[in-house]
Amino acid sequence: MAVPPDIRPEVLREYALLADGERGALIGPRGDIVWMCAPGWDSDAVFSALIGGAGTYAVSPRDRWYVWGGYYEVGSLIWHSRWMTSSGAIECREALAFPGDPHTAVMLRRVHANDDEAAEVDVVLDPRAGFGRHAMRQLHRNDDTWTARVGPLHLRWSGAAAARERDGALACTLVVPAGQTHDLILELSDQPLADQPVDASASWEATEHRWKGTMPDLSTVIARRDARHAVAVLRGMTSRHGGMAAAATTSLPERSEAGRNYDYRYSWIRDQCYAGQAAAVAGVSDLLDNAVEFIAQRILDDGPSLRPAYTVDGGPVPDEHTLRRVIGYPGGGNRAGNRVGHQFQLDAFGEALLLFAAAARDDRLGTEHWRAVEAAVAAIEERMNDEGAGVWELHDDRWTHSRLICATGLRAAAAAGAARSQAAAWTSLADTIVADTAKDSLHPTGRWQRTPTDPGVDVALLLPVIREGLDPGDTRSIATLDAVRTELTQDGYVYRFRHDQRPLYEAEGAFLLCGFVTAMADHQQGREVQARAWFERNRAACGPAGLYSEEYDVNQRQLRGNLPQAFVHAMLLEAACRLAQPSTAP
Repeated sequence: MAVPPDIRPEVLREYALLADGERGALIGPRGDIVWMCAPGWDSDAVFSALIGGAGTYAVSPRDRWYVWGGYYEVGSLIWHSRWMTSSGAIECREALAFPGDPHTAVMLRRVHANDDEAAEVDVVLDPRAGFGRHAMRQLHRNDDTWTARVGPLHLRWSGAAAARERDGALACTLVVPAGQTHDLILELSDQPLADQPVDASASWEATEHRWKGTMPDLSTVIARRDARHAVAVLRGMTSRHGGMAAAATTSLPERSEAGRNYDYRYSWIRDQCYAGQAAAVAGVSDLLDNAVEFIAQRILDDGPSLRPAYTVDGGPVPDEHTLRRVIGYPGGGNRAGNRVGHQFQLDAFGEALLLFAAAARDDRLGTEHWRAVEAAVAAIEERMNDEGAGVWELHDDRWTHSRLICATGLRAAAAAGAARSQAAAWTSLADTIVADTAKDSLHPTGRWQRTPTDPGVDVALLLPVIREGLDPGDTRSIATLDAVRTELTQDGYVYRFRHDQRPLYEAEGAFLLCGFVTAMADHQQGREVQARAWFERNRAACGPAGLYSEEYDVNQRQLRGNLPQAFVHAMLLEAACRLAQPSTAP
């Protein structure tokens, strides 16, 4: 009988992501799947060991004396777990069949023995649906295939003839002869499964083909391998409905013991606009089209009542609630759902206009999408003086960034093919917004400040300049960038804003998105050396799997927050493209 793996949480840099567009799974260094929700991103977890719940699926070397490593096949989310044991190397090729079916998750695992030694691995399958509430029941074996129910889900596990039931789980030891492979296929669905199990070879071939066939070349960018990996992550987190999950997980702490734990398994309008704009710069048309279609529909449906976030299929985000059967990742909590659905965020309309303008420049904006452009403009006209939560989702206020990014979006939309009368009206509205903002949110030193009553500087204030809604040569733009570099940076990393007089690192982690934004801002000003320094420093803030969380703890050199955070990968991709182009410095 197989020996159960030592299931305990790892630091976040140790995890890799498997994703198929409809769901994601995190896999740790012991070959343990510690997180996956099924059938969709925001469904209850069936494997929740990551946050102290029940449920795991592990393929681990039987020889416990090993060191771990791993890598992705280039341009894909096909992962190789690799262990060097006392008797040689063992690899397990891992993937969720891609593209995924909204109802059925298919996890592919192929154990490979090296040419000199047989591979012995312990395998344990212990799914627990409903964040640990439901173990397998109605277990039945037919030859090498097991079937069961787990909560509301149908389960089938192929390639596990040697497995035996133990305490509600299935376990076995596999011996794979030297130079050979062994396939394990797990199917989980909210619908009855097909009569025949998935064919391993056919599913692997289709998954490889789809990843390779959709990956852009990106031969002219810097950090090409990481840029292509960012595309793979964004693609793996974008559903066939068009919505992109902001992150794969919930309740991972943004700062240890700080009490900030959120559920990001939903589609944020702003985050997907960032991803779509990055896709436009990189020439990744499917990600751009998905973002445009998803966000246009939300604006057409909800207009000025646009929510900041939706489920990936466009539904409402459930309210935050406590998960009773999990204790939480160390330093984190046990929450699902998100209160963001009750917020108003004005900046989302500006980002949507920037996204639509980027699509129009590529001739990818249809008639229905232009209706969404007009609806977004109308929403800005109606609500531009309303207080909102802002880009960082804080207290309601008249955030300078929110107003300026709306002006930036209006100018971009006006220049992207609007009728002459519309273009004139939208440009005039943008001028009015900037002038009004300058009256109450210009700092005495000549830079922009966060709100009329908050004199601090904020990295978000660089975005309207990067998006060319404000002149990069304007003294206000230059002064704002200089203040960010002086007041919000430490050791090559960048913080959002200063909370108080404490050292920056005591209040929160550095925001990796902000590092890439600052890189693009310095590049725009012709500061090429500084731009590359910001880019490279922040690009290195990941683990072996090349995944980024929202924050980086500079002192402890640790990732903080939900994993992976899609908008960080989006900004890395955009920065990799922009920094490869000549600067347009004023």
